[in-house]
Amino acid sequence: MMEGMDDDAGGSRSFEQQSATFKRAVQYWLDKSTIHILPRWVCFAVIFALFFIRVYLLQGYFIVAYGLGIFLLNNFIAFLSPLEDPVDDGPGLPSTNREAKEYRPFTRRLPEFKFWLACTQGTGTCLMMTFFSIFDVPVFWPILLMYFFVLFFMTMRRQIMHMYRHRYVPISFGKAKYKDAGVENSMYGGGMSKGK
Repeated sequence: MMEGMDDDAGGSRSFEQQSATFKRAVQYWLDKSTIHILPRWVCFAVIFALFFIRVYLLQGYFIVAYGLGIFLLNNFIAFLSPLEDPVDDGPGLPSTNREAKEYRPFTRRLPEFKFWLACTQGTGTCLMMTFFSIFDVPVFWPILLMYFFVLFFMTMRRQIMHMYRHRYVPISFGKAKYKDAGVENSMYGGGMSKGK
C-alpha cells in the first residue's frame, strides 16, 4: 500500500515539475517576444482571422464572436485610458506652460504587451470554443452585430470626450524620436551602447 502512495506522490511531483517547466518555457518566449511588436500583432491577426473564417464557414458561434468583440473592446478602452484617471476636482494634467514644466509621459492603464497578450489569449480561447458544440447557441446575429456597433460607438465617443476634456493623446506615433537617445558613446559603452 505504501508503494502505491509513493507512486501517486511521485506522479504528482512529476506533473508539478512538468507544469513548472512548461510555465517557465512559455514565460521565456513571452519575455523574448516583448521587443518584437509587429510579429506579435501579426500573430494575433492570424489567430483572429482563423477565428472569423471558422465562424463564417460554420455559420454558428455568433454569441462567442459577440463575447470576443466585447472583450476586445474592453481591453482597447483600457489601452487608451490613462493609469491614473484625472478627475475634475482633483489634480489634473497641466493646462498652462507654468504647470507643464515637469515632463510626465502618458502611462496606460493596460500596457501594449499586456493588451496584446490578453487579446491573443482571448481570441485563442474563442477559437478553441468553436470546436465544442455546447457553445453554439442559436441567436439572431444581426441584432448582436447592431448592438455591438451601438456599444462601440457610444463607448468610443465617451473615451474621445474624456481625452478632449483632460487633454491627453494616447497615440505615440509621429512623435519626435532622437537618433542617439539613451545610447552611451563612451569608451565602456554601457547597456545600450552601439556596436562598432
